[in-house]
Amino acid sequence: MADEREIGELTIGAMTLRRIVESEVPLLSPFEIFPDCEPGHLAANDPWLAPRFMDRTAQLLVIAIQSFLIRRGGLTILVDTCSGNDKDRKRPFFDHRDWPWLARLRAAGVAPEQVDIVLCSHLHVDHVGWNTRLENGRWVPTFPNARYLISRREWEYWKGSTAPNGVVRTGDYIADSVLPVFASGQAELVDDDHAFGSDLWLETTPGHTPGHLALHLADSRRQIILSGDLMHHPLQLRYPDWSTRFCADPGRARATRRDFLARHADTDHVIFPAHFPSPTGGFVERRGDHYGFRFDGETHGCTGDDR
Repeated sequence: MADEREIGELTIGAMTLRRIVESEVPLLSPFEIFPDCEPGHLAANDPWLAPRFMDRTAQLLVIAIQSFLIRRGGLTILVDTCSGNDKDRKRPFFDHRDWPWLARLRAAGVAPEQVDIVLCSHLHVDHVGWNTRLENGRWVPTFPNARYLISRREWEYWKGSTAPNGVVRTGDYIADSVLPVFASGQAELVDDDHAFGSDLWLETTPGHTPGHLALHLADSRRQIILSGDLMHHPLQLRYPDWSTRFCADPGRARATRRDFLARHADTDHVIFPAHFPSPTGGFVERRGDHYGFRFDGETHGCTGDDR
């Protein structure tokens, strides 16, 4: 399904940005992911939800799981690494999969050995899976020459034995997808204000997890923001107070999201939420007391009230 969708490449200044899609399918029940969601919400939004954003029959939201490949001069950066192959997971969708994601990365012109930096927006199962691969019964770093950048604040949370996390739902992905890059000496903890230069910098966006990060790419004319899991689905623009069951701090996630939407609404900033379906990137628009999302290159937006 995704094979033709990660081909497009955006250029911004001296950088290029490309999506590397692992999967894009109806995956999550809206009632599972959003505690505030009721059947009436789906009925009210059905005209724009189905079929692009929700499978009406299965009552499942369409969720993309993808990475973002950035090339900047001689530097190759991979933002997030999806769910990975061969992993022992409690959720069947993630369990012992055989995704062609690595072949898609190679098709984009990048071999694992050529990746210089892996940036983890946060440490959830569907963002760290390809950090490692199975080799002779051991989990080893997939990208042998890369530095794996992780928020210091994020790691302090996850390494704590009392930190609530998704391991109960999914299996111990910290053990198989994060700890091996520390063991290899490739993990590097970064502070909230880390920057690669004036055209590429991090923004701390806490709530979904304590050290959740967004990445800004900019030139003199425009700005692109990889916003990670600030929003999982366009329903969160229609209902910006909705946080997910996966959020470590739902209240803070709500405040961070509302601040982000208010700052970027009705601007020319192109936002790439991690899990929005193809083509993923687009513009936040104000719609009265809520927001809408218009995909880049399209005339009308989702979440109703098309103008």
